[in-house]
Amino acid sequence: MKIELAENYGFCFGVKRAIKIAEENKNSVTYGPLIHNAKEIQRLDLDYKVGLTEDISTFKTGDKAVIRTHGIPKADLKFLKEKGVNVVDATCPYVTKPQQICEEMSALGYDIIIFGDDEHPEIKGVKSYASNGAYVVSSVKDLEELKLKDHIALVAQTTRKVEDYLEVANYLIPRHKEVRVFNTICNATFENQDAVRKLAKRADVMIVIGGKNSSNTKQLFSIAREFCPESYHIEDEKDIDFSWFKGKKLCGISAGASTPDWIIQKVVDSISNKEQ
Repeated sequence: MKIELAENYGFCFGVKRAIKIAEENKNSVTYGPLIHNAKEIQRLDLDYKVGLTEDISTFKTGDKAVIRTHGIPKADLKFLKEKGVNVVDATCPYVTKPQQICEEMSALGYDIIIFGDDEHPEIKGVKSYASNGAYVVSSVKDLEELKLKDHIALVAQTTRKVEDYLEVANYLIPRHKEVRVFNTICNATFENQDAVRKLAKRADVMIVIGGKNSSNTKQLFSIAREFCPESYHIEDEKDIDFSWFKGKKLCGISAGASTPDWIIQKVVDSISNKEQ
């Protein structure tokens, strides 16, 4: 069986940047998981003494807090700074962009629509920048019951599928006088999704590597399964079931933006060694 990696996969710019920031700030604590990959977070803790807390009240004056790639709510950032915490911001610039858009468009009186997952930390942060509130929707159906103003600003979670975002935009445009649509889906998401789509069309079996709580990995897995029914989402080589590969000629591999190279390599090696 041949093993082929997607043209684009794994760590994106924002995650690489956040990991570098964390490594440069030993003995710090991240507020919330830095990225959605538990094993990489364990590595940072063991090798660089970068801890993790979900409780903002544990920070004391003089502590060093690293802000996660997904960003945090505006009020939490204010709280940390007012408490005298040394804030090191590792928020991905692609996430900062929709935060700024929501803040600016909300101040101008636009209704803010955010296409994404209301429970995702990125969206909790982005939503907090809309001074007059925002509506979070995950599909066109969520829009049908909303009573919106004539003027709307639309942004998307950075890891969403562009096809789904276009459906939301196309629903809003003919129904309102002004709809400002901002492309806030990051380049790495476009590239990784296109690459997994191309590979899944040819593969007999697809392996998508990434955290179970990683939104962008879930999107890659969804696309892979659409074109290759025998697609599997794993976190590392321990999740592999070698019966998946029986009688297969091409195994495609992709990985989410929070998946480090060392985990991907372990998966490739594990499959390769079993095939020999």
